[in-house]
Amino acid sequence: MHIGSYTFQEFKNKAAEFHGYPAPGLLIGGYMVEMAKAALPPNILFEAVVESKKCLPDAVQLLTLCSIGNGWMKIINLGRYAVSLFDKYTGEGVRVSVDLGKLENWPEIEGWFLKLVPKKDQDTEKLFREIETAGDTILRLERVTVQKRLLGHSHMTRIDRCPVCHEAYPVSDGAICRGCQGEAPYEHSRAMAAEECMPTRVPVAEAVGRKALHDMTRIEPGESKGAEFLAGQTITAGDVCRLQQMGRNSVYVQDESLPQGEFVHENDAAVSFAARMAGDGIRCSGEPREGKIDFHAARSGLLQVDLEALERFNLTPNVMCATRQHCALVEEGRLVGGTRAIPLFLSRDNFSRALAALGDAPIMSIAPLRQAKVGVLVTGTEVFQGLIEDRFAPIIRAKAEALGSTVVGEEFTPDERQAIADGVKKLLDLGADLIVTTAGLSVDPDDVTRKGLEDAGMTDALHGAPILPGAMTLIGRIGSVQVMGVPACALFFKTTSLDVLLPRLLAGVPITRRDLARIGEGGVCLQCNTCTYPKCTFAK
Repeated sequence: MHIGSYTFQEFKNKAAEFHGYPAPGLLIGGYMVEMAKAALPPNILFEAVVESKKCLPDAVQLLTLCSIGNGWMKIINLGRYAVSLFDKYTGEGVRVSVDLGKLENWPEIEGWFLKLVPKKDQDTEKLFREIETAGDTILRLERVTVQKRLLGHSHMTRIDRCPVCHEAYPVSDGAICRGCQGEAPYEHSRAMAAEECMPTRVPVAEAVGRKALHDMTRIEPGESKGAEFLAGQTITAGDVCRLQQMGRNSVYVQDESLPQGEFVHENDAAVSFAARMAGDGIRCSGEPREGKIDFHAARSGLLQVDLEALERFNLTPNVMCATRQHCALVEEGRLVGGTRAIPLFLSRDNFSRALAALGDAPIMSIAPLRQAKVGVLVTGTEVFQGLIEDRFAPIIRAKAEALGSTVVGEEFTPDERQAIADGVKKLLDLGADLIVTTAGLSVDPDDVTRKGLEDAGMTDALHGAPILPGAMTLIGRIGSVQVMGVPACALFFKTTSLDVLLPRLLAGVPITRRDLARIGEGGVCLQCNTCTYPKCTFAK
C-alpha cells in the first residue's frame, strides 16, 4: 500500500535516510499522516499536534510542511501514538491513532507495538511486510477541535546580552538567560565556576579597631542563642576577652582590599531577596540578623506561596528560602518564612541568577478571608421526613462562623433533583454568596445532589479530591456564588476536606484540578486520638 505519492519501499528508503533507519513507528506514522491529510478540506493551511516524541514527529516532517523549527508542529508528549492535523485558524481537524482492537489480525505489529515480543526476537522483515499490507486499516480517525491556546505562534522578544555568560538571549526570559538561571544541561558551566570570596581572618588581639565582617553568635546550651556581635560592629579592647570566652581566637574583619562588585555580602543579598519576595500582607523583619531576614504575616489570612518560583530560587546555588505551607491559615504577626545567602559572600553571578529566578512578582502574600454569607443546604429524604435528626447544619455553621462568616439560611430537601434546585434558589434569594451542600455525593444512583445543583445552574464543577476523609468533595459555582458539596464523612470525622478547602474559598483563591492533585501528597488524615489540625501533616 502506498504512503501518499511514495511506494512503501520508497518511503522506507526515505525514512532510513532521514531517521537513520526505517523505524516501524515511522512507517506506521507515514500512513497516519496521509490518512489525516486526506480527511482535511482541500487547500487549507494546517498545523500538527503530535502526542508522542518517538518516531511520529519525523513522519510529520517528512510528509508535510510542519516542523519543529517553523513552529507548525507541536509535540505534547502524552505517551499516546497519535497525530492531529488541524486548520491553523479555527483549530478544527482530525486525529489519527492506532486502533488496538484492529491489531489482533496482525501479530507482528501487535507484538512490536505493545512490547509483547523482545526486540531481539522480532522478525523485522515480517514486521515490515505486515505494516505494508495492513496500511491504514489498523488506524482510527476522529474529528477534533484543538484548544485555542495551541493556535498561533508566540513571537520572540528583543535580544540582549546575558550579563553573566555574555551570550545572546531573549529578554523575556528574565534578568539573565535561562542557562544561568540553572537550566543549563551541563555538570559544570562557565557561570557556575566562580569561587566564593575568602575574607580576611586575623587573631582576636589584632582585630581591635576593625569592624566585624559578620554576626557572631554566643551559644549557652539550654539557655540562649543569639548574635553577641553584629556585622559592622567595631571591635574594642574590652571585646577581646569576651570573644575568647566564646571560643574565638581569630575573627573575620572587613577588608577594603576585597574585589568590589564581584561578591555580595550575605546581609545585602538577604535584603535584596526579601524586597522581591514579600508581597501583599507580608512584613519583613527589618535589618538582617546573622545574615537572615524573616517574614511575618502583616494580617491574618491564607498564606499564598508561588511554589514554582520558590523551587526555582532554591535550585539556585548558595541561596535559600523556607516558608510555611502554601494555603496555611496564619494569624497576624506569625512567622511565615525566611531567606538568606548560604556563604558569607555570594558570588555576583549566583546573586544575579537568584534574582532572575525570583522574577518580578512576589512569591509570598496573605489573602484575607472574606466574611461570606453562607447558605446551608442539607439533602436527604430521611432528614427531610424527620426520620433522623440532622447533625450536618450545626457542623457547617460552627466551622463557617469560626472563620468569620455568617450563615444566612438553612434549607432541608429530600433526595430529589427539583427539590434540591428549589432549595438552592431559596438560599440565593436570602443573599447567600456561598452555598454549602451536604451528603448525596457518592456513586449511589440515589445520590442526586450534584444533578440538582446543575439544574440550579452550577458550572465549573470539580467532583472528587485526593483527600481522605473527603474524597467525594465537590467545588463549583452558580454565577458569582461559590458552591461546595460536603460528603457524609464530615459527620463522623473532626477534620475533613471541608476544613482544607473552605478557607481557600473564603480567601477567593482559585481551586483547579491541579491544585487538588497537589493535596494528594499529605492528603491522608491520621485520625489521631487528639486532633491538632492545622498543626499536623494533613493536607500539607
